[in-house]
Amino acid sequence: MISRSIIVVTLSLQAVAAFAQTTTPPPAPPTASPSASGVKSDITLAKFQKRREKAIMAADTDGDGKISLLEWTAFQAKRNGKGDPAKSFARIDSNHDGFIDRAELDAFFAKRFARLDKNADGVLTADELPSHKTAPKQEQ
Repeated sequence: MISRSIIVVTLSLQAVAAFAQTTTPPPAPPTASPSASGVKSDITLAKFQKRREKAIMAADTDGDGKISLLEWTAFQAKRNGKGDPAKSFARIDSNHDGFIDRAELDAFFAKRFARLDKNADGVLTADELPSHKTAPKQEQ
């Protein structure tokens, strides 16, 4: 009976020691994220293009991957866009095939990004972003 008790105690102590070694340390305190502290994150060209392309490709109502002048005109009317939709369409349609595709959008937004990036560091900071409603939105 005593040997059985000694075995049980020994196994219990070994289990407790093994358990103590496998416990994880407490998590580190959370650091303040840029969005939590009110500081806006910087925007790279890739992020700028992705956000703007997503917004503009909403005009592709037939889902063919390109935007026709008819789709563009309807999109601009829905957004209460200012100016002549045909003129803005022609500015983006660089190969003049009558459609705006993703490659044309990428090129158009790369030029826009370069104009906005005043210090040419490849990142748009809060002071470089336009303040109007069509400006790319920060992290959501």
